[in-house]
Amino acid sequence: MVVPLTRTLYSTTAHASGGRTGTVVTDDGRLDLRLAPPRKKAPESTNPEQLFAAGFAACFTSALAEVAGEFGVDAAAARVACQVELGTTDTAAGYGLAVTMTVSLPGWRGEDLLPLLHRADAVCPYSQAVKGNVPLTLRAEDAVPAEG
Repeated sequence: MVVPLTRTLYSTTAHASGGRTGTVVTDDGRLDLRLAPPRKKAPESTNPEQLFAAGFAACFTSALAEVAGEFGVDAAAARVACQVELGTTDTAAGYGLAVTMTVSLPGWRGEDLLPLLHRADAVCPYSQAVKGNVPLTLRAEDAVPAEG
């Protein structure tokens, strides 16, 4: 089910040319990058998967901070790593993505953090965008000092 926006909070446009061997520029010029395929070692170039991982990680971090606040938890020191995999599928499209979000929060055990990650996943706009389309794995890592 597609849920329409009731109010736009922000809008931006990125212009791409040349595909994976071209450029991408935002309408305000703040992002202006050369692109190269993931396997090509091209200095000063990035690829769409890296851009997606960066955006998703940042968005998920903000969602985590928001929901943690609801529980009186300060998540400002959370470490979020978003791994994006590009691969082949057994579908007509032939290609797809998979995402693993790994989060740690100083002073927290992973098992205790996992409910916050599921709550963040429920409110993160990127999570909502990929739901039902891209496999998303949530991993919570221990970030407590070792005892003993």
